This record gives sequence, structure tokens and C-alpha cells, in this order.
Amino acid sequence: SKEQELKAAADSVLSEVRKKQADTKRMVDILRSLEKLRKLRKEAAARKGVCPPPSADEAFESQVESLRKLLKNRTELYEAEERALRVMLEGEQEEERKREMEKKQKKEREKLLQQKREIDSKLFGEPDEFPLVHLLQPFRDYYLQAEHSVAALIQIRHEWDQYLVPADHPEGSCIPPGWVLPSLPSSDTWATAVR
Repeated sequence: SKEQELKAAADSVLSEVRKKQADTKRMVDILRSLEKLRKLRKEAAARKGVCPPPSADEAFESQVESLRKLLKNRTELYEAEERALRVMLEGEQEEERKREMEKKQKKEREKLLQQKREIDSKLFGEPDEFPLVHLLQPFRDYYLQAEHSVAALIQIRHEWDQYLVPADHPEGSCIPPGWVLPSLPSSDTWATAVR
């Protein structure tokens, strides 16, 4: 996918930046080693009575300082690049998580919708199988009125609430969250009456 290609490209650039950072660190280490080496050689030469002129020291220090500045600038530049790439990668991952969540929610909504269709078909019959489905429309409207009207919802809740009892009441039970589906026929005689 496009997101994976973009992530792969960003990962590739990030590894390149890290390589540059490692190279820069190696250069800093080499510069330090050169300074130590010059100091040791200078000390060894001094013991033999050989002293380089001050201009040589100044030239060396000047060269080292300019290299140190260059490497510092490079280090800062690579760190900024790495931060920018990390932000970009984190943004991509966040987008990916968001898309996954949306997909999951969509699937869940579709599942709930399918369950609702199944329950409706059990309660009101299949519209295709039952040619006189329009005769059931008033009943359908009555049972679904709370979905379209707040006043109807309040009225229905008021009627239900009259029957609320404490949780420990022997005959008490909670209000079901959806439709109460009929149980399967308990006898063959009853089964003949139910289609």
C-alpha cells in the first residue's frame, strides 16, 4: 500500500541519517585522537629540545576549530533531520491506527445493523416473503416510534419505569436493552401455529 511504501522510504532515509550521524561521530573521535597524537609528539620533541614555532600551533588550532565547528553543524543538522523523520513516522503510525479503528467501528456498525435486520425479520417478518407488509406498518411505526420522537421515548420510559424494582427484589429483573425475542416452540402443536 501507499502508506507502507512511504514508511519504507522514511525508514530508509532514517537509516541513512543514522549512518551520517555515526560517520560524524567517528570524525569527531578522529579529530580528538589527532589532537592527542600532536600533543604527545610535541612533548616527545620538546624532550629532545625541538620546539615548533607558535605559528604552527596557531595554524593547527585554527584548522581543528574550523573542523570542530563544521562537525557540530553537521551533528545539529542530522539531529534535526532525525527528529523531523521521527515526527513524520509517528504521524503515519497514528494515521494507520486511526484508519484501523475506523475500519473496526464500521465493521461493528455493520454487524449491529445485520443483527437489527435479523431481529426485525423475526418480529415483523421478511418484507420479500410477506406481500402484505404494509399492513404491519402501523405496528412497526408504533414499536419504533421512540427512535424518531423524544416525546415518545420519554413516554415509553415513563411507562417502563413504573415497573422498576430494586435489584434484590425476588421478582425484579433489569429492562432488556433490545427486543425480547420469542423462544422456540415447546411443542409440535405450537410449532404448527408459528411459521
